Amino acid sequence: QKTVEKMASAQPVSEKRSIVAAAAKPPLPTSISFLTGGLGGIMGWLVVHPFNTCAIRMNLASSSGVANKLSFLPFAAKIVKEEGFLSLYNGLPAGIVRQVFYATSRLGLFEVMRDFLAKYRENDIFSRLAVGVVSGGMAAVISCPAEVSLVRMSNDMALAADKRRNYTSVVNAAVRIAREEGIATFWRGCMPFVNRAALVGACQVGTYDQFRIEFKKLGVTAELSNVFAASMASGLLYSLITMPFETAKNRMAFQRPDPVTKLLPYKSTIQTILSVAKADGALSLWSGFMPYYLRCGGHTVVMFISVEWLRGIYFSTLVKK
Repeated sequence: QKTVEKMASAQPVSEKRSIVAAAAKPPLPTSISFLTGGLGGIMGWLVVHPFNTCAIRMNLASSSGVANKLSFLPFAAKIVKEEGFLSLYNGLPAGIVRQVFYATSRLGLFEVMRDFLAKYRENDIFSRLAVGVVSGGMAAVISCPAEVSLVRMSNDMALAADKRRNYTSVVNAAVRIAREEGIATFWRGCMPFVNRAALVGACQVGTYDQFRIEFKKLGVTAELSNVFAASMASGLLYSLITMPFETAKNRMAFQRPDPVTKLLPYKSTIQTILSVAKADGALSLWSGFMPYYLRCGGHTVVMFISVEWLRGIYFSTLVKK
């Protein structure tokens, strides 16, 4: 106990909590780390999926001028009026499958890599940033097939009837994409997705803890309120930074070959971003930002609260003392 107290007194305030917490309960098994990360991601996605649908629809509609005329709420109301409320949940199965792979691997890999790196150097903001980049990128590569299926299913109803792909389920979408367009199609928008995931990992890891400290200085000391405020602030930062990559990912994942040349219009992340900015204006890269932010910030809040709740259940009911 004295050793723990000495270690805590020698560390900054932000590090004392982790040392005391580590001493108060046994280490979390790797399997539980992955499992709770995935379940937390799924629980968060169930809440924010409608925002994601609106974000994708507004983003992809920007080239036709629809997103420039309607803000988030009128745009969402238009979807509900024309297609029904449940249309906001188009692609939900694909979104859940995406979280099974993305959230599980991202949070699980981050903690495994962070703990491994801690054996050789002290954990600081730079090591967390590095681990966040690597784990986020790896998780994106793993979950690309589900991501492409999600984008396709979310926007399919927005197309003219003769251009719809009419996917009936996430399995149907995945099978048809592989059969009709080739397996490589799943990774067509992989690089912008990987780039975005790496940036998200870096922004969240590097800023979340700092935001919690700053909000406590401002008097937001209640645990739930502090987590909520820090998550939304962190979500705002990485939403602003990653939205252009989200736009590029959506355009690349949903593109069709030119009917004359048979070539795809978008070939790389930077080329897509520059092409969209040139054709539709630089601000079009942030088209659909409000629902995108609600998705990112909302998912971050619900996910982290859910993860901590699930881990609390594990320690209180399943760990034999």
